[in-house]
Amino acid sequence: MIKLFKVKEKQRELAENASAGAPVKKQSAGELRLHKDISELNLPKSCAIQFPNGKDDLMNFEVTIRPDDGYYLGGKFLFSFNVSPIYPHEAPKVKCKTKIYHPNIDLEGNVCLNILREDWKPVLNINTVIYGLYHLFTEPNYEDPLNHDAAAVLRDSPKLFESNVRRAMAGGYVGQTFFPRCM
Repeated sequence: MIKLFKVKEKQRELAENASAGAPVKKQSAGELRLHKDISELNLPKSCAIQFPNGKDDLMNFEVTIRPDDGYYLGGKFLFSFNVSPIYPHEAPKVKCKTKIYHPNIDLEGNVCLNILREDWKPVLNINTVIYGLYHLFTEPNYEDPLNHDAAAVLRDSPKLFESNVRRAMAGGYVGQTFFPRCM
């Protein structure tokens, strides 16, 4: 019995000496879940994830979406993700960093996607959010808009909407608003 205590004490000493150089940061439950989500990502070829602050900051990252279908074909759109330490009990905060003419994304980059608001559930994950964002480009929804002008044009005149999207993505004005090139 005495030998067992000595062995345990020796193991504790070794562990303390090994970690004496750098304190180990304990990960929150949200960080652990996010690490799992990111390791299991199954993104389409048209989507990519980047960590501008390095791999040590998993809670803030960017996703680039290049739609391969629909009105936004050929565009390149950057989204920032800010994930709360209480994730997955709270949805990630997502902003579009690319100024875009879109019924579900306003000019400040706010995104109208039901799973980021009232339909968020802890069983959802980052992969689901990215696919939801991708779906906004293939099927914009004029029934739940943030940009009411774009939604009205999409609803009433899809050809004019397509023309406005092309003009905005090429770098030009739609009405009084200038959109930088994103193609």
